[in-house]
Amino acid sequence: MASFNVILKPSVEKDLRALPPSVIARVLTRIEALRDEPFPRQSIKLAGAEHLYRLRIGAYRVIYSVDKDARQVVVHHVRHRRDVYRKL
Repeated sequence: MASFNVILKPSVEKDLRALPPSVIARVLTRIEALRDEPFPRQSIKLAGAEHLYRLRIGAYRVIYSVDKDARQVVVHHVRHRRDVYRKL
């Protein structure tokens, strides 16, 4: 299967700067894995959101969408679980 193109929104770069350094490496590894498998078993489709998915990484969440036709994964947010759902 051909890989997907992963696109990070500008908000993700800001979110990553706010994370502890020990978490950043884990998050980036999991985001890179979305290239080959955009729907890992741990991902959950968000209720009330037409095409948003959540990936859990400890206390942090990656919110992303997948465009199967364009073969793109767009990462929208990487935040602590207490904050990530507030502005969706």
